[in-house]
Amino acid sequence: MATSSRNPRSPSLVAQLRGLMPPRPLTQPEALHIAELQATRLLALSEVDEPPVPDGLITELPRVTVERLSPLPMSGYTTWQGRWLIVLNRAEPFTRQRFSLFHETKHLLDHPFVPEAYRHVQGQSPADWTERVCDHFAACALMPKAWVKRSYCHEGIQQLPTLARRFGVSQAAMRLRLLNLGLIEPTPRHYWRMSDSDARLAADTAVAA
Repeated sequence: MATSSRNPRSPSLVAQLRGLMPPRPLTQPEALHIAELQATRLLALSEVDEPPVPDGLITELPRVTVERLSPLPMSGYTTWQGRWLIVLNRAEPFTRQRFSLFHETKHLLDHPFVPEAYRHVQGQSPADWTERVCDHFAACALMPKAWVKRSYCHEGIQQLPTLARRFGVSQAAMRLRLLNLGLIEPTPRHYWRMSDSDARLAADTAVAA
């Protein structure tokens, strides 16, 4: 696992990821596909090929500052102040903060395209759908499909605590990722005590399939 040294004359990583986003309204499957494509490209450009994905992929980006504050009435938010500021809730578990960090990164990437990209989503407000797409990006970046399947199916790491530790995520996030990838069957207990973003991830199962 490594972080690449980039040619200073090449487009910035943020610009390259934004370049994958078409400047038009997106269908639900398109939005989820592009989010996964951006997450995959982020890892490839950073030369990260095994878990856990380092927070430095985001915290070390030029013109991006990450702060952790408490109390905070939310898990995180992103704002432009001459540079990008991502604020995370310091009171939440570290794994939750990691997920929020990558969730907020998708907000940063989407900024030039909002509200155009998500305005034609039937049955949901653009704001709600934006949050779902950001959750999907975070899940794909921290728990890439190929890596999870390799660990779960080929390496036989199927104990949830062990798998979650390997990827540096919460057990709830890993359980939902396994569910969304069809590696485990849904049971009623998967839907108890979910956070809002966990519930959104579960709701995306049918859309992303």
